[in-house]
Amino acid sequence: MTHRARSAPATLALVSALTWPASATTQDASSDYTEPYQRKALEMYRTGISYRTAVGHGQVPAYANYLAEQFRAGGFPEEDIHVLPYTVPLGEETASLVVRYRGDGSSGERPILLMGHMDIVDALPEDWERDPFTLLEEDGYFFGRGTIDDKFGVTALTATFLRLKAEGFVPTRDLIIGFSGDEETGMLTTRQLVTRHRALTDAEFALNADAGGGSLGDQGEGIAYSIQTAEKTYATFELTLRNPGGHSSTPRADNAIYELATVLKNIEAFRFPVRTNETTIAFFRASADVTPGPVGEAMRRFADNPDDAQAVEVLWGQPSFVGITRTTCVATMLRGGHAENALPQTATATVNCRIFPGVAVEEVRQTLLGGGDNDELEIEVLGDPMASPASQMREDVRSAVASAVESRFPGTAIIPYMAPSATDGREMRAAGIPTYGVMGLFMRSEEIFAHGLNERAPVRSFFEALEHWHTILTQLAGG
Repeated sequence: MTHRARSAPATLALVSALTWPASATTQDASSDYTEPYQRKALEMYRTGISYRTAVGHGQVPAYANYLAEQFRAGGFPEEDIHVLPYTVPLGEETASLVVRYRGDGSSGERPILLMGHMDIVDALPEDWERDPFTLLEEDGYFFGRGTIDDKFGVTALTATFLRLKAEGFVPTRDLIIGFSGDEETGMLTTRQLVTRHRALTDAEFALNADAGGGSLGDQGEGIAYSIQTAEKTYATFELTLRNPGGHSSTPRADNAIYELATVLKNIEAFRFPVRTNETTIAFFRASADVTPGPVGEAMRRFADNPDDAQAVEVLWGQPSFVGITRTTCVATMLRGGHAENALPQTATATVNCRIFPGVAVEEVRQTLLGGGDNDELEIEVLGDPMASPASQMREDVRSAVASAVESRFPGTAIIPYMAPSATDGREMRAAGIPTYGVMGLFMRSEEIFAHGLNERAPVRSFFEALEHWHTILTQLAGG
């Protein structure tokens, strides 16, 4: 999950204040999982966490080669394993990894692409209570950087490929793993996978192990499982005001800092228009059934009538859901002035926007320009924002995911959702490959610490994710 994204799967925000029952965690919970494929998965998880695959450490190629060796040892032929080096603009070496599991072609269907990312957000050991690059088990959790984001997904997919190969499984269509190497920074390796290396990765659709997921109730029961089918466009703007400045002892009326503050207050008060699509309406309609109180009622009313002003107002007050109703923009950084005894000659604010699918970046820039209500305001778009369309839900994907979830938590609601953020799925959808976030993680939202201190994943959920992926792949490519 990219740093531009979220700190947890969006679905896990559906239910707050959930509690995990004491009976569900034990000090040595992993000892209950003794099958060879489970022990192999744990070995790879532990080794994967030890690689500091954050930008600046150059460890992604080493991790990619380690995984490639696991596939070789598991019986995948050399010609189907591709470690693809890539040098990012600042000169650091990273890599992506592509592995093809060849099917017999009996279904007549194109391949399925399976996604995860090998890089992580960095962790400073001195800030953690435990070594972030040593997998530790404690009180029913695995601790370490990447235990969720995304060595959880990378390990689960790798282990599932190895397990299926050992079982003699022959898919009815090719299955392709595509692990990226810079999702947390630029997603350039992801873009390479679907442009320069498209012959290796072209697929009918993709399943993303870095999105989606499930939330649990106070007795450890499944409350909801969300399939990510869309993502908002990530765009950052710099807003700047300039004037000649002068001596601080002789203030002038057009102080750049004050004027920029007024622009930002105008933007704070502005609300982009409400928008919907098939995914967001389905999300709110299904979420209403598992969300108690006024918020759940507002979801139901919004799904029935997005023009319901009262329902819109309730959702506006919910940080977890407001981004699913519209484009949002928020100031995130400020800088201005050059000396304590001089009037500022420039003042600049960074405004980060998450743009609803179908809305152009330039349209948002023009809206900010007008909303700022200052003729001298300059607005620059940073980087190269990438928009991607929503993926229409596939019944075969929904059915396979429902089977996997039902085997773990019977009766759990399956809900499509649009992430107010970005993952590698953005690049896939933009390249014409419909993508669905279907990670195997179930846990309670308040215990998600991806990108933060003491990141952890439940031991139980790690091992159950292996069954999750086994069910999905055998159902989608098992004839």
